[in-house]
Amino acid sequence: MTTKNQSNAKENTATLKTTNAVVKNAATKKTSKVDNTIHKPTKAVSSVDVAEKKSSKKDKSRKIKMTRDSYTMPESDYTKLAILKKKCLEAGIHVKKSELIRAGIIRLSKLTNAALLNAVAQVEVIKTGRPAKD
Repeated sequence: MTTKNQSNAKENTATLKTTNAVVKNAATKKTSKVDNTIHKPTKAVSSVDVAEKKSSKKDKSRKIKMTRDSYTMPESDYTKLAILKKKCLEAGIHVKKSELIRAGIIRLSKLTNAALLNAVAQVEVIKTGRPAKD
């Protein structure tokens, strides 16, 4: 063996003895202090690595802020949502009620002003707020 290999063997033996002593003490619940720190070689970090990590964090898509709200609608409109959900399921697409409402908003936003006003005029005006307790 070369002197370098001999020193590595001695270090490994010393580390193994230290580890065994810690395990033995833990098994017998003795509280003697033994240095069981295993030193790992440190990796040199270049400024390029740091820059890559920062840019990868920026590339990740930011979470879209969600807003929770509640709406009152006639039972007939609520039934229409169920019918639309069923149509989507028959086509092989699982869709939530909120997704259907958002799809409607997207379609309405693409209408001209006259067409939008015509669509809004067809919606039944309802009393807003919570229903009265009986």
